[in-house]
Amino acid sequence: MAKKSRSGPQAPAAEAAVGPRQPCPCGSGRRYKHCHGRPGGAPAPYIARTFAGLPDECEWVALREIVPAATAPLTLVQAVADGAADGRTVTLCSLLPGALPALVRSDGDIWLGLQVHHNHGDVSRDLAHALQLALEAEPGSQISLVDPPPAGPRLQDVIATDSDLTVTVHDDFGYWVADVDDPDGSIAASLQAANDAAAPTVRLGSVEAAYWTRMGGREFVRWVLPHDEGRLLDALARLHAGQTDRIDTGASDDGRLIGMFRAHGLLVPVWEIPDDTGADELDAPFGALAEQLDTAMSQTGALSPEQRSARNGLANRQLTIR
Repeated sequence: MAKKSRSGPQAPAAEAAVGPRQPCPCGSGRRYKHCHGRPGGAPAPYIARTFAGLPDECEWVALREIVPAATAPLTLVQAVADGAADGRTVTLCSLLPGALPALVRSDGDIWLGLQVHHNHGDVSRDLAHALQLALEAEPGSQISLVDPPPAGPRLQDVIATDSDLTVTVHDDFGYWVADVDDPDGSIAASLQAANDAAAPTVRLGSVEAAYWTRMGGREFVRWVLPHDEGRLLDALARLHAGQTDRIDTGASDDGRLIGMFRAHGLLVPVWEIPDDTGADELDAPFGALAEQLDTAMSQTGALSPEQRSARNGLANRQLTIR
């Protein structure tokens, strides 16, 4: 039997016979009009774990997917800082007005937005290109990224990987216009709509990339974890089978692991927390859970029947969102 090519999708041999809504003959799984039938040919390869190699990868995923209003200063590699930044600051924002990928403020400082409408296969390359455009733009410019970016550096090539990501979670989007005059109140009115749509969110202090939120009158904690998926599922199954994954909040009911989703190549377990708990009561129990998880991650023996059953149940409650 002939071996399958490992060189990636190949160009279709007979393009004229393929309809725009049919699967592309290259085998990518995309429709032809979104693959080799699009202007310029096939899109960039899809990269699942696009933030791998950046400092605090889990925080990048959290700000991209689950945190409405947060900022973090970025440090550029020296060559980029010397050649283009010219002393300007670069701030990572979970969301910018209009879901822009970047904007240049009137003082020349740059804001880079994570939550955008586009995804051209490699989010890291998209963001690096938006940053490059912002570095070249005039103060007051808004950066758009409609077309796929050309080949070029990724965030891992332009962000200093020896500096931690210091995240500040904001109560609302007021930081967008904190230093902007609003004599007629029009800015405040537009901000109110954004604030009303944002779920209250608090970052836990005892573990990294864990965020409490309230949605639909219920409370949850979503925790982005960096571990290999198979080993993490095994560890969570060990805890789940022994009910040691529960969160003791002092209420009549414990917080319980209800499922998980997958984003950018990482698993994000979700706990439902008893009503009216709030974020302040969760640092100690999640700190204790982190220690139990580390212990479970170090165990390499075969799972017991109860643990295998728990693992299957957890795996069946996974959802991939990116």
